[in-house]
Amino acid sequence: MKADKLRDMTETELNNEIMKLKNELFNLRFQHVTGQLENPVRVRIVKKEIARAKTILREKELKRVNA
Repeated sequence: MKADKLRDMTETELNNEIMKLKNELFNLRFQHVTGQLENPVRVRIVKKEIARAKTILREKELKRVNA
């Protein structure tokens, strides 16, 4: 997901998105261990999406505190 779309989300929506991505990462790791993972690059992409969402969430928290 692009950063612009994440910035348009509320903090609650961002938290929900992070949880969804973490669940997907768990499932991808499980598939990897069992040898069923078709696209190993997807693990890296999901990790980056989690980091991007957390970064934007932190930006929003800092804006709220400093405002």
